[in-house]
Amino acid sequence: MRNWNASGRISIGASELEYRSIGPAPEAAPTLVMLHEGLGSAGLWGDVPDRLQAKTGAGVFVYSRAGYGGSSPAALPRSLEYMHREALDVLPKVLGAIGFRRGLLVGHSDGASIAAIYTGGVQDHRIRGLSLIAPHFVVEDISVRSIAAIKATYEQGDLRSKLARWHSDVDSAFYGWNDAWLDPKFRDWDISEYLGYIRVPVQIVQGEHDQYGTARQIEIAEEECYCPVDVTMIAGAGHAPHREAADVTLESISGFVNRILTGHGEGALVDAA
Repeated sequence: MRNWNASGRISIGASELEYRSIGPAPEAAPTLVMLHEGLGSAGLWGDVPDRLQAKTGAGVFVYSRAGYGGSSPAALPRSLEYMHREALDVLPKVLGAIGFRRGLLVGHSDGASIAAIYTGGVQDHRIRGLSLIAPHFVVEDISVRSIAAIKATYEQGDLRSKLARWHSDVDSAFYGWNDAWLDPKFRDWDISEYLGYIRVPVQIVQGEHDQYGTARQIEIAEEECYCPVDVTMIAGAGHAPHREAADVTLESISGFVNRILTGHGEGALVDAA
């Protein structure tokens, strides 16, 4: 990428992916690559990338996966292995396209699962750590119930109009995600095997009232990971603590990032306090 502090689209395979980059370029500082949730996009992160950049001094890169935000459409129905494809096929190309040299992956929900699959499936020495917000490693009953309920909200309430602000094809974004998770065969989805191959510190940040997952996800990480697992439960927050309790969540994430970078002799470029 020629221009770093910019927004636009990058070509990844047959897709054009919407992106935004903030702060120093990869050759000048570590980079945080942010992976959005199942209904998210680059824009739906709001000011979280800017605040993390300010708190860590790292460069920050956010992008919308195909079918989300302003990116190219995705073929529907999505494969039930769509997160594996994003992790093992698309993400390596994204990292190559931006000239990624070293840094962390920061993922939310589906994005956290994609980050875990990538780091466990590809031994990439450039990845220094993972910050996972409300990750899924297995499918729980609470996940299926909440995803079924949000379908009714989307079709009968105002969720569709709210999401349309963030997606050029909101129906494709919603049903591509919702239909995959509600497919009965998706109940067998399980990525816990990847956790044992992660060789970098992992942070898990979860709202104590997460309506899409329980503490079982954390227990799985603690059982399967051989690397350190740093857990932060956010009081009063649900599935999106970075929006519902932004200050405490971003303090936790930036603190973890700065400790990891300092441990690699790369330290934060700013005082995170």
